[in-house]
Amino acid sequence: MDVFVYGTLTEPSTAERLLDRYEFDGRAVLRGLHRVDGSYPTLAPGGRCEGRLLSTSEVATLDRYEGVDSGLYVRRSLPADDGSTVECYIGDPAQLGVAVTWPGTGPFADRVDRYLDTSDVVVTIR
Repeated sequence: MDVFVYGTLTEPSTAERLLDRYEFDGRAVLRGLHRVDGSYPTLAPGGRCEGRLLSTSEVATLDRYEGVDSGLYVRRSLPADDGSTVECYIGDPAQLGVAVTWPGTGPFADRVDRYLDTSDVVVTIR
């Protein structure tokens, strides 16, 4: 599985500490979302974000690291410009201490899903 990473997981030392098997597959650009820094980096609607592709089969380990079960981050599949999909973690601004507003009402994960469904968000692989 390829994951678009834009924060602590871009560092080889972090990936090495967490994962038994991984590989960085190069640079990528995420269009339609931009990076915002809080307690940890997250993404917000609009703009673009530079990052890397991390390839690993250890999804459960990444989910634990990103706090998916506690709602700190959600993992979503995003389209890539080569026709594939790339996973991406998006952090809840309320839990990360950033002033980001996702459009709409309801739970954070639902607002993310609605934005992704109605916006032109794509990962460009370099």
